[in-house]
Amino acid sequence: MPMEPPPYRPHDPAGPAYQRGWVDEAVAAIEADQCRTADTHLIRLIVPALSGIDIYLKDESTHPTGSLKHRLARSLFLYALCNGHIREGTPVVEASSGSTAVSEAYFAEMIGVPFYAVMPRTTSAEKIAAIEHYGGNCHLIDDGRALYAEAAALAARLNGHYMDQFTFAERATDWRGNNNIAESIFTQLQGERRPLPDWIVMGAGTGGTSATIGRYLRYRQYPTRLCVADVEHSAFFDCFRSQDRSHVCDRPSLIEGVGRPRCEPSFVPEVVDRMMKIPDAATIAAMNVLSRRLRRPVGGSTGTNFLALCRLASEMRQANIVGSLVTLICDSGERYRQTYYEPEWLKARGLDPAPFEAILSSFLATGEPLKLAVDDVANPQSVFDVPPPR
Repeated sequence: MPMEPPPYRPHDPAGPAYQRGWVDEAVAAIEADQCRTADTHLIRLIVPALSGIDIYLKDESTHPTGSLKHRLARSLFLYALCNGHIREGTPVVEASSGSTAVSEAYFAEMIGVPFYAVMPRTTSAEKIAAIEHYGGNCHLIDDGRALYAEAAALAARLNGHYMDQFTFAERATDWRGNNNIAESIFTQLQGERRPLPDWIVMGAGTGGTSATIGRYLRYRQYPTRLCVADVEHSAFFDCFRSQDRSHVCDRPSLIEGVGRPRCEPSFVPEVVDRMMKIPDAATIAAMNVLSRRLRRPVGGSTGTNFLALCRLASEMRQANIVGSLVTLICDSGERYRQTYYEPEWLKARGLDPAPFEAILSSFLATGEPLKLAVDDVANPQSVFDVPPPR
């Protein structure tokens, strides 16, 4: 039987007094925040036309900073503190298009260190305001391709720490459990009639969350498969399809929080069973359709997830397979009132979601096959019998 670690006891003032001082206090503050924060809801979406297929949405928009990135930011701060990278007064710098920076600004303010977010000038005004609300500084640049280099250079100028979410996301999170998102999903599914989902659908921003889920599925020996939904103007899908990490994309993604110009170090394609590349107009359409069903707005990356989930649900229905599917509500649509929900913004970028909305709405209303072709590829190394892309 394994031995339990000795309980913590306050130092006797008369005895050894070695403590890590400020770092101990910072870690304790972040851990206390997690204890105060309830788990996010797992919502079952009722779709009568898809009888036999249970759809669940893990609502990450209810975190204190409003997005899935709250989990990542907490893990990154704990990782940096426990590795000695952040000390009292150390400026923290991140390359982020928004949500990660919002969450990191929150934790930086909590422990009292300066925070700087390097982001494209096109980042939504709502996200900039949220970062500044938590005391963060927004360092805007015109060329999104220079994001990484500028963040590293700024950290060097400030004698600070470059958090580098794209490198450290997959290693900062404990993929075996310890309240990660995968463990949370399966714990919440325990009382459901189909507690082991056929698929979990996840977008890729850093790649860290998909890596955590894919590793956890293998560690727990679950039969669930992982589908990663990518977006236009992103390198992940092409890297996965070719099994070559050198692919790059010159244009930035329009869907904030997902899609990257390179295959990020935290993306682990080996644990992904299938990938789909969702057109931006279809992403916006799925965002709108799901928002109406939930009676509240969701963000663009949630639309990407939901469109891929619906394609999987259509396949299952055609094959007469009963089961369950899980994806995420990554953040609220309130942050995108001036972009994805603004018709003029969409028109200026040549995006017309209406045809995709009609197709998706018809599928959810009737259960008839979802006639929506997208780039779709299975992992040739997958141990599962993955149906051929339709």
